[in-house]
Amino acid sequence: MTSSSMNRPSEQHPAFPKSAYNFAFLDEGSKREIRRKTLKAVAIPGYQVPFASRELPIGRGWGTGGLQLTLSLIGRADSVKVIDQGNDDSVNAVSIRKLIEETSGIATTEDAAEATVIQSRHRVPEEKLNGGQILVLQVPQPEPLRHVERKEQITRRLHAEMDYSAIWLTLYESVVKWGSITVGADYPVLVHDRYIMAPSPIPRWDNPKLHQAEHLTLLGAGREKKIYAVPPYTNVVPLQFEDYPFEIEHFVGKSCRRCGSAHTFLDEVTDGETGEILHQCSDTAFCAKTIERRESHVASIQA
Repeated sequence: MTSSSMNRPSEQHPAFPKSAYNFAFLDEGSKREIRRKTLKAVAIPGYQVPFASRELPIGRGWGTGGLQLTLSLIGRADSVKVIDQGNDDSVNAVSIRKLIEETSGIATTEDAAEATVIQSRHRVPEEKLNGGQILVLQVPQPEPLRHVERKEQITRRLHAEMDYSAIWLTLYESVVKWGSITVGADYPVLVHDRYIMAPSPIPRWDNPKLHQAEHLTLLGAGREKKIYAVPPYTNVVPLQFEDYPFEIEHFVGKSCRRCGSAHTFLDEVTDGETGEILHQCSDTAFCAKTIERRESHVASIQA
C-alpha cells in the first residue's frame, strides 16, 4: 500500500447533497462557541470546560464530542485521519470519516504523517506527531473523580481545592489488594502540575506520548458536554508511588504477525483454524507503512 493510495478522495453521495448543509455540518455560531471554549481549555491545561454540546447524526457516546471539535476546527486545506482503537476501517471510524468528507469535501487520509487533524477513539497513533498537527480524542467520561464522587458540584470543588486524596486512596487500595496498580486504560495523569485529568480510554502505552508532545491534544466529551486540552510541551505525568511506579503494557517476546514489529502496542487475535493466540499492531496504518517500507527496502537491495 503506497502513501498515495492511503488518501481517500471525497466523493459526494447522490443522496447526500453538500449544498443542503453548512460547511462541516455545524452552523457558524456553534463553531464559534466551540472554538472559544477550546481556546479556554488550551489556556488552562487539563481543566474541563463546559460547552453546549450540539446534536449530530450519530448517537451520543459514539464520538460526538470529538467530532464537534473536528468539525469546528477544520478548514478546506486540512486533511483528516479518523481511527477507532487504532483501526482506520472500523464501523465507527468509517462513519465519522464519511460524515466529515461529505459535509466538508476536504481530503481524508490513513497516513498519520499527512493528516493535519487526527480524530481518534482509544488510541494515540504510533507515529510521532509534529507541531503542525492536532490530535482530537473522543472521551466517554471526562471526570477522573466520577468513580469516587457522583455529584458534579463536589467534583468541581475538589478540583478547585486540588483535593485528589480519593484518587490516591483508590490507587493505594489497588496496591494493597492486588500488589500493583491495576488501572488499565484511562490511567489518571497530572497535567501541568495542577489538574488530574482523564486522558480518555487510551492504553497506558499511549500516556507517555502526551508528555511534552509537540502537537496539541484536544479531548471532547459530547454526552458530558466537556472540552479539555493538553497544549504542546506540557507536562503530563501519570500518578504513581515511589515504590510502585507507573508501567506501560509489556509485550516481551511478542511481535506483530504482519509487520514483525516488537515496539508497538499489540492486539491479541485468535487464529481461526488453529485457535492459536497471535498478536498484531493495533495501529493498522502504521503496520501497513512498516510493511511497505520493508518491501521497498528489499526491492531496492534486489535491484
